[in-house]
Amino acid sequence: MLSDRLKNRLQKDRAMTSITLRIPVDVVDSMKEIAPHKGFSGYQTLLKSYISEGLRNDEARYTVGATARLIEALKKRGVSEEVLAEAARELATV
Repeated sequence: MLSDRLKNRLQKDRAMTSITLRIPVDVVDSMKEIAPHKGFSGYQTLLKSYISEGLRNDEARYTVGATARLIEALKKRGVSEEVLAEAARELATV
């Protein structure tokens, strides 16, 4: 099941903003060379892909880490494994 955050990311009509980044010329040149090999039309699309990939990895890492810490804190406070398992099943269906 997709999270609401991921569902929103898959929408094509999301609000966008422009930003300015200072990137070394040699890095941009490298991205221009690599982009076609990865099936991208240009380096900006490749850069967006890199940012998206890193963001997904970090979100998964920190979200899962936060959930694991919460579960451990609840266990320490006496919440039963049964209640935690039930909550996890409920969360998986959302």
